[in-house]
Amino acid sequence: MTRTLACIIPAFDEAPRIGRVLAAVLDHPQFAEVIVVDDGSSDGTAELAEALCPHHPALRVLRMARNGGKSRAIAAGIEAARSDLVMLLDSDLVGLAGSDLSALAAPVIEGRAGAALSLRRNAPLPWRLLGIDYISGERIMPRALLAEHLDAIRALPRFGLEVFMNGLWLRQGLRIAVVHWPGVDSPFKHAKRGRLAGIAADAAMMRDIFRTVSPLQAARQIVTLRARRV
Repeated sequence: MTRTLACIIPAFDEAPRIGRVLAAVLDHPQFAEVIVVDDGSSDGTAELAEALCPHHPALRVLRMARNGGKSRAIAAGIEAARSDLVMLLDSDLVGLAGSDLSALAAPVIEGRAGAALSLRRNAPLPWRLLGIDYISGERIMPRALLAEHLDAIRALPRFGLEVFMNGLWLRQGLRIAVVHWPGVDSPFKHAKRGRLAGIAADAAMMRDIFRTVSPLQAARQIVTLRARRV
């Protein structure tokens, strides 16, 4: 059975960066749908993506009325998608190539794993040593797994989505593929926002993670996800 694949890209004020991600995604033959969810940007992110729509029939741009955070943006994308599988991508990746997308998709499309996530070149050192980035934003999984929980996803803290998805994967008993992306980086927040704003953003992210799961639960997720690697 052929499985269809949607790519969902949440974006907030990423006009300087989203173009290179879309260049890799829109040229990739495996995506039946590409959905950019603009999360209330004010820098032209939505307009940049919309300008590509006439040339790429698979591309849609959803505009959120106001900035509501990544969890709500992803929920909107999941609700709009119709494919069997969804790949979630951050909109600020550097060095992303079509081969990276193929590598992330392959374990799930080929049936070797139930879900997959990336391990980027500049993932935090502890995650690289452990061989898994449990809060990676680049993932592929069945759409139905998330579609059943849209209300819960919308209610999550802004940065609680990844650990929430981990919990879904573990409760479903999925085998997990960790796909190394040795040429891909995600810009650090201080590089985009300045040192103090970056520190504040990192602190807010960790606060949201631990509002969603406790530190002990997060540690258990890491151990169990590693044990389920294929």
